[in-house]
Amino acid sequence: MSSQVEHTDVGAYALGLLEEGDRRAFEAHLRGCGSCQVELRELSGAAGALSGLSPAAAGPVPEPGWADRGGDPSVPPAPVIDMMRRRRRDDRRFRRGAYVAGSAAAAAALAAGIGIGAAVNEEGPAPKPPVTQAITGEKFHAANAGNGASGTVGLVDKGWGTQVGLELSGIRGPLKCHLEAVSRDGERSVVAGWSVPDKGYGVPGQPKPLVMQGGTGLARQQIDHFEVRLDDGGTLLKIPL
Repeated sequence: MSSQVEHTDVGAYALGLLEEGDRRAFEAHLRGCGSCQVELRELSGAAGALSGLSPAAAGPVPEPGWADRGGDPSVPPAPVIDMMRRRRRDDRRFRRGAYVAGSAAAAAALAAGIGIGAAVNEEGPAPKPPVTQAITGEKFHAANAGNGASGTVGLVDKGWGTQVGLELSGIRGPLKCHLEAVSRDGERSVVAGWSVPDKGYGVPGQPKPLVMQGGTGLARQQIDHFEVRLDDGGTLLKIPL
């Protein structure tokens, strides 16, 4: 018996309704359970047990004079015993059903967890590499034969100015650079800045170009050209529009 069942068997034990195996198991439990001992003392007398039962709960009331006609007052009448047996049987059936339902739910949850884990761990196609950020808008390209740098800018007119995309190749580091937009009247606006690692971009051993996005407050119609400049001075590439 589980501890839950043992606690609920006090009344049945007090009335002598437990089967031999259950009775022995309950007695073993009783030796170490103070709450059951207290409850059993309260139910030790059949009269006390019967006084706690309402007429509706106890079933048919014994015929008047039942005890006077030889009925043992220490033993409950048959209707009460039948009622107690039915209660105990129903109680156990309810707990057994709850246990089965709980076990089924736990099994379903475990199966779901296994399924999810299998789905997560299942080998599938390798994840696709991130797509290189594309240069969009109106495009302009230039190259510098002297140092091998080449690049493309893509311009998108915006309400706040101009969105600028840059793709740059043919440069090695370490360098710190920035892209400037130069207006027709000579105004300069820094679009973006970056560092070039030793391996560089768009060169043997590191073929991928640098691709980045930036912006300028200059309107598209105001821009004359772009310059890729070194932070410490000098121009790597000029891209006219």
